[in-house]
Amino acid sequence: MFEQTLIFFQQSPTAFQVFVVIFSLIIGSFLNVVIYRLPKMMHNNWYIECREFLADEVKNIPAAKITELTLSKPDSTCPKCQHKIRFYENIPVISWLFLKGKCSQCKSSISIRYPLVETTTALLSLVIANQYGVSFETLLLLILTWGLVCLTLIDFDHMLLPDQIVMPLLWLGLLVNITGTFVPISDAVIGAVVGYMSLFSIFWLFKLLTGKEGMGYGDFKLFALFGAWLGWQLLPILILMASVVGAIIGISLMLFKNHRREQAIPFGPYLAIAGWITVLWGEGIWSWYLIQIS
Repeated sequence: MFEQTLIFFQQSPTAFQVFVVIFSLIIGSFLNVVIYRLPKMMHNNWYIECREFLADEVKNIPAAKITELTLSKPDSTCPKCQHKIRFYENIPVISWLFLKGKCSQCKSSISIRYPLVETTTALLSLVIANQYGVSFETLLLLILTWGLVCLTLIDFDHMLLPDQIVMPLLWLGLLVNITGTFVPISDAVIGAVVGYMSLFSIFWLFKLLTGKEGMGYGDFKLFALFGAWLGWQLLPILILMASVVGAIIGISLMLFKNHRREQAIPFGPYLAIAGWITVLWGEGIWSWYLIQIS
């Protein structure tokens, strides 16, 4: 059955792309849950660990009530009226359009970000499927893409790049390159080390010169992740693109959004965007860049 499905998709690329879009819309709906709940789960765990560590110091201070929260429990509800979201109200994009962006009970607005995440996930997945076709590389890059969507929005919202997402993707990059799926394993290992240590060195140099922390440790790990997938050769163009995009957006925020200079700006989203572009078109961009500067 599985082999017959693969043969069918190979013979009908359009059917494969439609399948990827529909499946990715469903994944995008789940990513919305991860983006919203994972940071809350992390904060709950940190709170519990801090109380355990400071047991004697806080024994007379009442503990805050923490609702049990996982990616699957409790069921999704409206944050305003606690109406339980029924399955037909949770169909990616379609339900939001049918409900006109409002809760079916209290008519409170439902953020447009939910269908946008689902649509973006589907479009990015379609690009992968169109470029790599029915292949093992497509499956791997879809997993990477979905993870990057989560990391981008979590970092944007909370200035966090969770190890629960970054580290499995980093190890996956090394694992798949044992057989040279994308780059030789030696390039992947060197890429992971160079990716981490380059930003780590910049971090400490900046801190020694200014006394401030210019980025977080999650950024080091994310850059190492791309080194593991892409090898060390494409890291220069990746960090260059991320820095340029970050600088443009940062200056724009200060000019048009009254963003203060001392206010932190997450670097992870720009790394993720530049990294995804580099995965697909990095070699062509790097070749063009070298021609321009030669």
